[in-house]
Amino acid sequence: MKTRFKYCFILVFFGLLFLHNISWGQKYTIKFATLAPEGSTWMNIMREFDRELRLETNGEVGFRIYGGGVLGDESDVMRKIRIGQLHAAGFTGLGMGHILPIVHLLETPFLYRNTEEVDFIFEKFGEYYAENFSEKGYELLGWAEVGFVYVFTKEPVENLEDMRKVKMWVWEGEPVAEATFKSFGLNPIPLSVLDVMTALQTNMVNGVYTSPLAVIALQWFTKVKYMMEIPLTNGTGGVLISKRMYNKIPEEHREILNGLAKRYLAKLTQLSRADNTAAIETLKKNGITVVPPLDLATLQNYYRLGASTRKDMVGRFYSQDLLDKVESALEEYRKSSRNQR
Repeated sequence: MKTRFKYCFILVFFGLLFLHNISWGQKYTIKFATLAPEGSTWMNIMREFDRELRLETNGEVGFRIYGGGVLGDESDVMRKIRIGQLHAAGFTGLGMGHILPIVHLLETPFLYRNTEEVDFIFEKFGEYYAENFSEKGYELLGWAEVGFVYVFTKEPVENLEDMRKVKMWVWEGEPVAEATFKSFGLNPIPLSVLDVMTALQTNMVNGVYTSPLAVIALQWFTKVKYMMEIPLTNGTGGVLISKRMYNKIPEEHREILNGLAKRYLAKLTQLSRADNTAAIETLKKNGITVVPPLDLATLQNYYRLGASTRKDMVGRFYSQDLLDKVESALEEYRKSSRNQR
């Protein structure tokens, strides 16, 4: 009996010791916020990331994750990071652009033709953006895109003339979308995301823009009938951590954090792309018609409009020099891709 008691005591003791090392032994807790809800791909990947980070750092570094926007929108999160209540967050391009306006260039209209071009630009200019975030007091752990953004409407849009008839919603405070639709000749109607469904129901707006996955999640697809085949832009996002918190973490653990972030955020991007591809098929099955441009001339008009919009935004968010570098890099990439075919 005494032997059994001693054996049980030893098991309990070492069990408690193990728990102590994993939780009580954590020295660096990264308080992380995201708008993504529990159960979403974003949250699932962040949970995986957190588990491996704790394992690889012997329980010394881990995330405390606040999902579903429980700590407020992106402006609230930025304020809480500034005062130290939070340390890191998953941001959309809108939030990242508030911190570093040159991010807005990456979401300008009709910049990319395919995901290969997206990957090329983010790889080529990634270090440049990381350095600029660092100057703003943040470390860029990695990019994680929302995916291609499309226009959804109640009436088919085959050309610019059709687009100019749309009563288009625009996200309040979203400068790139506002500039884009004004270049179309529209006066977009600014509303919060929460007000869009009511606006669609009352016909205050009859056009919206978002990713295929989001239009399903928000149930907007039940109020529209058509989706433009050519994407309007690529919605970006990423994970930022304050330099104050980042610099507290020992260098060997920072290397682990950086390596895992790169791997898991790349995985998140690939999963997001797959989710959006599947979402398009779901939309088609639910009666959404995908509308291609009327002809090649219409497609070229869209591209010219995108170039004009990007030029109009020079001086507000980014320099002519940066715009030239990005556009030149894309043009060279396209020539190289054509030559390889």
